[in-house]
Amino acid sequence: MSSFWVFPGQGAQQAGMLHALPNDPLIAQCLREASDALNEDVLTLDTQEALQSTRAVQLCLLIAGVACSRLLMAQGNTPDYVAGLSIGAYPAAVIAGALSFADAVRLVALRGELMQEAYPQGYGMTALIGLDQTTVEQLIAQIHSAATPVYLANINADNQFVIAGSDQAMASVAALAHEQGAAAAKRLAVSVPSHCELLDTPAQKLAEAFAQVNLAAPTLRYLSGSTARPIFNADKLRDDLAFNMSRVIDWRSTVQTAYERGVRLQIEMPPGTVLTGLARRVFEQGSAVAFQGARLDTLSALSREEGTGHP
Repeated sequence: MSSFWVFPGQGAQQAGMLHALPNDPLIAQCLREASDALNEDVLTLDTQEALQSTRAVQLCLLIAGVACSRLLMAQGNTPDYVAGLSIGAYPAAVIAGALSFADAVRLVALRGELMQEAYPQGYGMTALIGLDQTTVEQLIAQIHSAATPVYLANINADNQFVIAGSDQAMASVAALAHEQGAAAAKRLAVSVPSHCELLDTPAQKLAEAFAQVNLAAPTLRYLSGSTARPIFNADKLRDDLAFNMSRVIDWRSTVQTAYERGVRLQIEMPPGTVLTGLARRVFEQGSAVAFQGARLDTLSALSREEGTGHP
């Protein structure tokens, strides 16, 4: 049996999330490293006001994920697999030993800036719950046009999808979704239309920055949140990280792949518990738990049980 550490995407952020991290020297060191890489105090990034910025949100998610993973690893725990939803791929790559934390911090700051500058207003993402994928794709096809762009962005579960596009287009799809019996259509706390071709240009610019950065082959099994397949070499990982902002996220298949490969423990790094809920739909056996709200010794005990093959 194997363990799987997962890292959430934009929309999971919480005000005060960096200040809420465990009071531990390893966490403090991680915060210092990030601040040094940016030449600014990262503890100013997690206020309600600061988190209106895509750059701040993505940096906070990266830092929280790496810091809490390092804390778990210091207790003698190592995951067999890692994966991240969207921006979550960056802390996953750091923990997999493929990307230095300092480089990840600088690249994520640029990623957030590029996405924010491309669509400063009028765009975003909306979650649709309670419809199947075919229905969602049909609704998108009814609304999508050059004037009203809207795309399928995330496949989170059999009946949970995220669309991205203009405010007007998303509102139109949401209205049709309600008519089709959707349980909910909820605008997410994301101000850019991620995971669709609207971000092709900023992704290309990020790829140019990635070309100047050293990456190594992952030392842990890294699953791509876009393809749901393992990535074994540095060049493919570079491509996965640079372009994941403009590619559909298939998180449902990513979790399924992990489960089919023997994963029976998923630990979701902070913030939030969204990925834990999604995993429980796939994990017929085993456990899916969130770091947030759990005791460190409990997480370590669960990890040891999986490592010895106990249920």
